[in-house]
Amino acid sequence: MRPLARYPQSVVLLLIAALSGCVDDGRTPVLIYSPHGREQLNLLEDAFERHHPDIDVRWLDMGSQEVLDRLRFERSSPQADVWFGGPTTIFGRGVQDSLLAPYRPAWADKVGPWGIGPDDLYWPVYRTPAVIAYNTAALSPESVPQDWDDVLDPKWADQVLIRDPMASGTMRAIWGFIILKSIRETGDTAQAMQWLRRLDANTKTYTMNPAILYQKLARQEGVLSLWDLQDMLIGRSKGLPFGYVFPASGTVVIEDAIGLVRGARHPEAAKAFIDFVATDEALLLTAREVFRLPARSDLPADSIPEWIAEVEASMKPVPMDWDLLARDGPSWMSYWDEHVRGKGSR
Repeated sequence: MRPLARYPQSVVLLLIAALSGCVDDGRTPVLIYSPHGREQLNLLEDAFERHHPDIDVRWLDMGSQEVLDRLRFERSSPQADVWFGGPTTIFGRGVQDSLLAPYRPAWADKVGPWGIGPDDLYWPVYRTPAVIAYNTAALSPESVPQDWDDVLDPKWADQVLIRDPMASGTMRAIWGFIILKSIRETGDTAQAMQWLRRLDANTKTYTMNPAILYQKLARQEGVLSLWDLQDMLIGRSKGLPFGYVFPASGTVVIEDAIGLVRGARHPEAAKAFIDFVATDEALLLTAREVFRLPARSDLPADSIPEWIAEVEASMKPVPMDWDLLARDGPSWMSYWDEHVRGKGSR
């Protein structure tokens, strides 16, 4: 089954309702909400169905925040079976809203301790480091900002492209990293909001989705961005002029999770999919084909792609108070949206 298109919400709900019932070929459908993109979802769909020919994988691709919003909207009558992908902070908010059901995957003992939800409600599958991304046709490696504060230099005015943080779990995590740093250093968020105002002053646009971000970066409509490592590696593998720098002072590494939707219509098929995504086969497949960094650290050393070793040697993960971010992040984001976006200053 291929993706549901980005129709208006009322149409999407009708499509989901139609697709969630029994299928003509007798297979059990499993409906997945995910921000992981068509390429990865198609890849896992095909691999999973080879092992489970009796299950028909169907998926809806949208941003992490959009997944949460849709699950909340459908809480009284769930349509999805699996929530696949997004920072644990987003999943934590789903836990608060009782959107997830407990399930302990077959690979549960091979991950953690970071990224595991309370009461077996969600589990980490991948790690997603944040990077400073740039257009290699426009900038040399030596000229690229080497740390977060360097992106605030006035010479980058109108040269920074940012994925809209209100719809993106990745950007919310990066914003959270900046805010938590401010709280550690000063005791409140004022320093972070001033930092974000300075970044806003350099930001040319906030793009509605990642595809637009990549297009604009490739066309040099902006030459810098703050985004995730995986998408930069995918773009580069397709010939796009994308490079990246791990910030010298350290970066946020997002634990990317999966969970069983509470009230799932096809729970056994959903559990089978959850069990599959973090097997050796599935993790190595996504590492090789779509540059996903596994949350598991016990994969066969002779099978792991070289890029993983390079990343592990280069990035400096920083500690994050994910519980605080999950609790207070929504109010911080609302403040940013109302008082910082479009109001940049030096």
